[in-house]
Amino acid sequence: MEKTVEFRGVDDLYIAEVIADDADGYEAGTPELLCDFAEISKTVESGKATKFYNNKAKITIKSEGADTIAIAVPVLALNKLSKVTGKYYDEATGVFIDCERSNKQYALGYRMKKTDGSWRYVWRLKGDFTTIPDETAATEDDGTDSNGQSLEYSGVYTNHVFAKGGADGNGGAAKGVVADSDGKTDVSSWFTSVQTPDTVKAKTA
Repeated sequence: MEKTVEFRGVDDLYIAEVIADDADGYEAGTPELLCDFAEISKTVESGKATKFYNNKAKITIKSEGADTIAIAVPVLALNKLSKVTGKYYDEATGVFIDCERSNKQYALGYRMKKTDGSWRYVWRLKGDFTTIPDETAATEDDGTDSNGQSLEYSGVYTNHVFAKGGADGNGGAAKGVVADSDGKTDVSSWFTSVQTPDTVKAKTA
């Protein structure tokens, strides 16, 4: 019988720049820890339409678009802010320069804790941080209010077609890789490199 669990906890928010994504292969850089985070949620753009023939519903056409990942984070360090906004950060002076955005894409990794103490591990393989995080500050008073920031990441399908992962079992493009720590998946080096459908390994005894 399956256990009833809910999500209650998050940690390990990583990004890795997507270096290559075409018919010849997929490659991402070395993952780096982005920041602490308080909350993450995913919604999927989807739609469906039913076609009628002979006065009866015969075909349902379904579509799936980008995944929108909303992330609540504390105030980002300027060098991290430059990555998610595509702006320039000067290492020598520590100055963030609000210039025209670059168009880098990133893989996004994180894990979510479940109420039974196990974890769900995730790599979103390709996407953009689509919004510039708001910055809000107010005068200090005798209350406890404070302001963090919010990130929005839009995950899309890869151009590369993986050997594994298609709905028919014959491969296809992927938006992400998800594993539960249920003893089947080797998650020991999950954040050492970006895990794809073709690189993730089964756990050995």
